[in-house]
Amino acid sequence: MTPQGTPSAIMIFAAGLGRRMGPLTAQRPKPMVEVGGRPLIDHALDLTAPLMPLRRVVNLHHRGEVLRDHLAGRDVILSDETDKLLETGGGLRKARPLLGPGPVYTLNSDAIWSGPNPLTALKRAWDPSRMEALLLLLPRENAMGHTGPGDFLVDAEGRLSRGPGHVYSGAQIILPDGLDAIPEEAFSLNLLWNEIAARGRLYGVVHDGHWCDVGRPDCIPIAESMLQGDDVF
Repeated sequence: MTPQGTPSAIMIFAAGLGRRMGPLTAQRPKPMVEVGGRPLIDHALDLTAPLMPLRRVVNLHHRGEVLRDHLAGRDVILSDETDKLLETGGGLRKARPLLGPGPVYTLNSDAIWSGPNPLTALKRAWDPSRMEALLLLLPRENAMGHTGPGDFLVDAEGRLSRGPGHVYSGAQIILPDGLDAIPEEAFSLNLLWNEIAARGRLYGVVHDGHWCDVGRPDCIPIAESMLQGDDVF
């Protein structure tokens, strides 16, 4: 049986096209866009520090050579999607041999955080006896740069269902075994979440801080103002 204890690896999603960034991503991938003078990918990697040693896998696609050069010589394993963008589900499935067995953290690279470290918050709340996925969520008022109505409703036990409630932050712990049964090559992790939810094992925990989705140029100054306030701790 696949071990289901504390994750020992993280997948950082860095392969998106970054189209909403316009000219900022013409010659570089979105994770190399700077916030506060540092690339987004470096802010994401900083969050892993309290969990080390941790296998850290970063996927590549658009202008992948720029990210590859930036990460050279660092304790990071690269999952190359240069030939075809596989989306979050397909990308995680391709990276599984690099991540190893059992549950993993996943983290979007295009965000800035304040408050408790999101990964350590997930680690504290993770209960493999009840959960196959634990998503880190935010109240809509704490999700800066986000314009949608919210993604999930949370019941009294922390179990999730779809609805315009809390916003998914792009950070989670997930047991990826079910990816093998999905026939599509490129697909969203939403497909696996739906299956996990149907088994009653999709859970969420609410982040006690703020988060900024750095998906558009106008979100950069919002994120930079967060960096001048409360840091991640």
